[in-house]
Amino acid sequence: MIREILVSIFLLAGGLLSVVAAVGVIRLPDLFCRMHAATKTGTVGVSAIAIGMMIHFGNITVTSRGVLVIAFFLLTAPVAAHMIGRAAYRSGVALWILTRVDEWKTHGSMHKPDGPDG
Repeated sequence: MIREILVSIFLLAGGLLSVVAAVGVIRLPDLFCRMHAATKTGTVGVSAIAIGMMIHFGNITVTSRGVLVIAFFLLTAPVAAHMIGRAAYRSGVALWILTRVDEWKTHGSMHKPDGPDG
């Protein structure tokens, strides 16, 4: 009984977070905000669904695969989002019009390479 309740909670939470990520990708104003919504809530949503799956099946094979899925998402989503955001910024994708602080511009850490040596 408790097991089914836990599985239901995790699956519903994961599904809800995935829907929130999708709505964020559609509704947010610029690439950088959309990327934030997709990576944060998407990763937590997938993790919750994987935890629900691990509780439901309860054997070591499924649990180990679930842990690997969660680890994969936690390791790759932030790095991929950072690289996509950096590439977008360097290629001149405009920030949202109400963005007040551009930390990359003020610190000068995102200068384009001058020559073939960078």
